[in-house]
Amino acid sequence: MSSALLLGFVMAYFALLLIVAYFTSRRSDNESFFIGNRNSNWMLVAFGMIGTSLSGVTFVSVPGTVGSSGFQYFQVVIGYFLGYIAVAYILLPLYYRMQLTSIYTYLQERIGMRAYKTGSFYFIISRTLGATARLYLVVNILQLFILNNMGIPFWVTAFVILLLILLYTFEGGVKTIVYTDTLQTTFMLLGLVICIIAIQQQFGEGFAASLGKMQDQQLTRVFNFDPKAPGFFLKQILGGAFITIAMTGLDQEMMQKNISVKKLGDSQKNMMTFSTIILFVNFLFLFLGGCLYLYAQQHQIDIKGDDLFPAIALNGYLSAGVSILFIIGLISALFPSADGALTALTSAFCIDILGIQRNEALDEKKRKRTRLTVHLTFALIFFICTMVFKWIDDKSIIDVILKLAGYTYGPLLGLFAFGILTKRTIRDSAVLPICIAAPLLTFLIDVINNAEWFIKKLTWQGGFAEQLLSVSQRIFSGYKIGIELLIINGLITFFLLFVFSKKR
Repeated sequence: MSSALLLGFVMAYFALLLIVAYFTSRRSDNESFFIGNRNSNWMLVAFGMIGTSLSGVTFVSVPGTVGSSGFQYFQVVIGYFLGYIAVAYILLPLYYRMQLTSIYTYLQERIGMRAYKTGSFYFIISRTLGATARLYLVVNILQLFILNNMGIPFWVTAFVILLLILLYTFEGGVKTIVYTDTLQTTFMLLGLVICIIAIQQQFGEGFAASLGKMQDQQLTRVFNFDPKAPGFFLKQILGGAFITIAMTGLDQEMMQKNISVKKLGDSQKNMMTFSTIILFVNFLFLFLGGCLYLYAQQHQIDIKGDDLFPAIALNGYLSAGVSILFIIGLISALFPSADGALTALTSAFCIDILGIQRNEALDEKKRKRTRLTVHLTFALIFFICTMVFKWIDDKSIIDVILKLAGYTYGPLLGLFAFGILTKRTIRDSAVLPICIAAPLLTFLIDVINNAEWFIKKLTWQGGFAEQLLSVSQRIFSGYKIGIELLIINGLITFFLLFVFSKKR
């Protein structure tokens, strides 16, 4: 199928989003942008959050992991579900009781202003890196399979996509995103289901027969019982639960949509409905990955990881209709994470760092001008970070995102745990140094634990490399830290806060 035709469908999809944005952003104000006037429909929010949680990484990377680790990613998904329960019944009641616009205001009330700004600062770093990593993955696929053939450079692709995202989030913010996310989630799930059906038609087999073939190839294994392995089931489930608590419950982007629902009960229904659907959808992505690997073996396609799904969908192995649906499904998976992140980062910076709602000297017009300037600035930062990821060019973006989350969400996890689980007080000025020290200590532990990887990646040689390997073996005896890096970081933060605190 021609690159120009595929690009035409992409532009038509953008046009549809702009039309939705036009009708939903009329008569919008700052309150609409930040929390949708607290009047969002919980069913729309629940459905749209599926797309936000999954993103383009799930669409491409999760099927790509099946060849190397089978269905082991489902261990993490089970953990996600447990984490959503904690968010729904521990954190959401807290946010609603305090009537928060920014969830980090809780840290101001519980600890102090510096803790509040530190929490928001870590969210800004976390969401910027996570969102741009996801953005890079999808932009790179569009570049490799469509736009390179047309002679369009990568930076132009990234710039134009960010410009279009900026256009439809510029005025309406959360009020618009609730509707665009619903539309995009629909297209993403439609693309997923039709791609599975198309590949199974190539086999001439049904669901059960395909699953049986995957079992014969040992692609359906879910649980890893090796305690030393990064994929050990207990680590994966616990890590998945804490990732959800941190990356959903302590994340302004995800909570911004939830607290835009009028009532706490409806927001909890949204959370539990969407988390149940997520279990089923992630299983479908893993099943799709198994189908892709069986298809690749049958047709002797020597491609693995993130490149497998786009290679089969776009290189003429399947019908033109499937190619179109793959592209639409892919960008539908991208935008709920990119547009929501851009809006949430603007909200966090304006409310938490600049304090435009606390500053009574600013009228509505000046606040709006500030908000628009910040929104444009974050779009530029997104562009720069996307170019940096292009330069790094890692082949498994999902691993990069989970690693970054371990470092950047750890301090948030420790801060909120200290505030909720203890009644101790700490000097506000001590919070930032502690939240800087904890990720640095976590990094040191990670370097020692994964000494072989760091030595190879950074080309360390000589006596230092040998000593590092020796220390790693003595301390960890072959145990490999994986997804639990976030828990380690959060525990270090909590411990340091506890040590430097006192009884109220």
